[in-house]
Amino acid sequence: MAEVLFNGHAGRLEGRYHQSSRPGAPIALILHPHPQYGGTMSNKVVYTLYSCFKDLGFSVLRFNFRGVGRSQGEFEDGVGELSDATVALDWLQSMNPEARQCWVAGYTFGAWIALQLLMRRPDINNFIAISPPANEKDFSFLAPCPTSGLIVQGGQDEIVVPQTVSALARRLNAQRSVSVDYACVEDADHMYNGHLVDLYKIAGNYVINSVNKKEPIKKRRGRRKKEEVEEVALLTDESDDFSDSDE
Repeated sequence: MAEVLFNGHAGRLEGRYHQSSRPGAPIALILHPHPQYGGTMSNKVVYTLYSCFKDLGFSVLRFNFRGVGRSQGEFEDGVGELSDATVALDWLQSMNPEARQCWVAGYTFGAWIALQLLMRRPDINNFIAISPPANEKDFSFLAPCPTSGLIVQGGQDEIVVPQTVSALARRLNAQRSVSVDYACVEDADHMYNGHLVDLYKIAGNYVINSVNKKEPIKKRRGRRKKEEVEEVALLTDESDDFSDSDE
């Protein structure tokens, strides 16, 4: 994992980047929660997603929005953060010009930004949205949703109302030409405490299945990769300690 700095429209942006050793490997951009409520790229859910994509052979980038950590600038309630995400995706693609697929993933506020980015970038092939704040933010811009994806929600979330997220998933899945999977981790709270392994497995198996659909490979190889995700998740032990910080 390398520390990286790249230029955004409000100044320097700080990130952590993993470069895959596989030629033409797919890429993934991970977006963190609300900066004004302690959200950073070191959030445990963000790091779980980062680890999942890394373990599956992606080149993957997570970064701090403007005004967070060493990233310059000030919070702009979505507009500036969408600009940051656009610049981050440009940087990631410049590092991987031969990437076969492009994914975006986000958690809460980061999911809202990720889905806006999805609407502006036809080069994005798939998405993962963790606890998108459908009870607080307007998602009507997803009309239509341009690509398939996965939405995950905690059933005991005390901040994002589960019913609003499941309704969002149903609305998107009713659209033509896309398939939006929905997974509810019934006992999970907003932070997925005690359920990060579950989140890792859900995301990992969705990525494997989606990549295999878009890029058919030998059946034996696909089976091995699915088992690999489950084994890696189990090796993380029951502490759910996917984070590289105390946040």
